[in-house]
Amino acid sequence: MLAKPFAIHNNTVKNVPLDFRRYLYSGIDWGCGAVCVTGARGVGKTTLLLQRYHAHYGDAEKCLYISADNPEAAGEGLFNLASEYFTSGGQALILDEIHKYPDWQTVLKNIIDTFRGRKLLVSGSSSLDLKKGKADLSRRFAYYDLKGLSFREYLALKTGAAFPVLKLDDILRGHPRYAQEISRRVTVLREFRDYLSGGYYPFFTESAPAYPGKVLNLIEKTLYEDVALAGNMKPGNIAVLKKILWLIAGAASFSPNIDKLSRELGISKLYVYRYLEYLEQSGIVTALRSAGKGYRSLRKAEKLFLENTSLLAAVNGSLKADAEEGAVRETFFINQVSVTEIVTASGKGDFTVNGSLTFEVGGGGKSARQIKGVKNSYLALDRIEIGAGNRIPLYLFGFLY
Repeated sequence: MLAKPFAIHNNTVKNVPLDFRRYLYSGIDWGCGAVCVTGARGVGKTTLLLQRYHAHYGDAEKCLYISADNPEAAGEGLFNLASEYFTSGGQALILDEIHKYPDWQTVLKNIIDTFRGRKLLVSGSSSLDLKKGKADLSRRFAYYDLKGLSFREYLALKTGAAFPVLKLDDILRGHPRYAQEISRRVTVLREFRDYLSGGYYPFFTESAPAYPGKVLNLIEKTLYEDVALAGNMKPGNIAVLKKILWLIAGAASFSPNIDKLSRELGISKLYVYRYLEYLEQSGIVTALRSAGKGYRSLRKAEKLFLENTSLLAAVNGSLKADAEEGAVRETFFINQVSVTEIVTASGKGDFTVNGSLTFEVGGGGKSARQIKGVKNSYLALDRIEIGAGNRIPLYLFGFLY
């Protein structure tokens, strides 16, 4: 039963990059009996788990990789494979793409309860189905969410220049010093432009010309496989989801008008809410809300953004259009800052962070008129290498993780 899984494992663990680890690696409690790494497609979940394999096991007899969407897993059954492996002396299983396996919540629960003392390292995309299962397994699993590359990580991968993670307070208080150090070592503004259009996903290292196509393929797979599976949707419904993405990507600032969207899309308001929820939970769309409004208040979202600037560039490129610079900047800011801080809509500037800090995002020549007199307010500015006072280079907010 295990001959094919072992062969697949041996092919999979080859050529895993070991010299660069994502920010999340050191933050995971690998001592937990069961770890689940979630995240959107393409951000590097599989690589992260295989790096753990190489660092701690290095032998298929001790730890075995199985992709849950592999025909072998479906044919033999994940529980049966786990039983055969653990009773043969195996210590840990890496189960990739777990959300694609039928009734995966029950299967994982049974494996954990039956084989106590063994370890499970699980990955799954940020689909609705996976999030629903999290409630059922929260007492058994330690959950971690992996985001795409920060600008800091991008620089490390592309140039080899390793910079420390900065806390938000570090940036606010000492940004001139950090900016000087960064700009001394890399051509930071040029690298930042490259990152905005083609640097969020680790596969940028494979081929720059192929990158936009891979991002578009990632969107297709997320919609047709993850979202369609979670929402039990027909293929025809995917066209509506794509149209929503095009509307968000083409807008300088997309404030959702549900009535208008309902008319334009030809669907009920209930379905507009539902489709927006699917897009957000799949990791393609980010909703900016006012402070104090819960996750399910999608109808209360002040603005909608594509989740990262690579998605924005790829979608606009497919439409033969250039992304509006203001949208690119704001998308970058909320994407990077929300990993470590709480970002909400602001009555004065563009964003409120942690309930007390106001940020206005813009180009290098932007004035402070909109935040004049606002306590604890800052300008996050593109196209400046080094700032002063409350004028901070936008790229520095890509060093928070």
